[in-house]
Amino acid sequence: MKVLLLTVAGLSARFGKSVGRECLKCIYFEKDYRQSLLWQAVNKNLSFDKIIIVGGFKFDELKKFTDNYLGELSNKILLVNNEKYAEYGSGYSLYKGLERAVSFSPEQILFAEGDLWTDDESFSYLCDSVKDCVTYNSEVIRADKSVVFYFDASGKINYLYDVTHNLLEIREPFTAVYNSGQIWKFSNPERVESVFKSLTAQEWQGTNLVFVQRYFGGLKSGEYDLIPIKQWVNCNTVDDFRKTGV
Repeated sequence: MKVLLLTVAGLSARFGKSVGRECLKCIYFEKDYRQSLLWQAVNKNLSFDKIIIVGGFKFDELKKFTDNYLGELSNKILLVNNEKYAEYGSGYSLYKGLERAVSFSPEQILFAEGDLWTDDESFSYLCDSVKDCVTYNSEVIRADKSVVFYFDASGKINYLYDVTHNLLEIREPFTAVYNSGQIWKFSNPERVESVFKSLTAQEWQGTNLVFVQRYFGGLKSGEYDLIPIKQWVNCNTVDDFRKTGV
């Protein structure tokens, strides 16, 4: 079984400010619902057996959207409500999603943050890989919006993100640094379960990078695929959304 896990629980504060009203950005569209990031994400590749969507902010609107526009996938979609979306970090949404995902004993879990748009070719290549996967994009690395990973002197992968969107700092020698594509594939069910159980309640309240770091930080570079996303947009604002061209 293959699972697609999308987290869309956040407040979308920057996006709502750019639109001029509170809104859930994953279901935002201007002319056609098929423009929405959520519709794009679940229809980009139909090979998944289960699609787990973790919502929170404006959850009722998310449910209405899935009922109205994603009905043809209703046998695959599982909506999960993160009621702590305003209190905890992104890690708790990942926790809620993985909690349900592991119950299906999946062979692979593809995890993506719900405010992203990618090109079909890159996404399909990612889906076709049988290995664990780390993705990156070619955007300029900016402390106010980028998730960064770098390889230290020993070849270990390390993730960085500033929740205040101010500064990023690497405090050790490194061999390479990348702008994360913020999509990961977990293809080792035993490792997923082991890492899932190893995190404390407090760790799950932080960012989703705690799990990601624990999962990939113990792997050697040849044990996972490093996959470029050719076209990638992180939709922090409505102007970003319009760059997708959908």
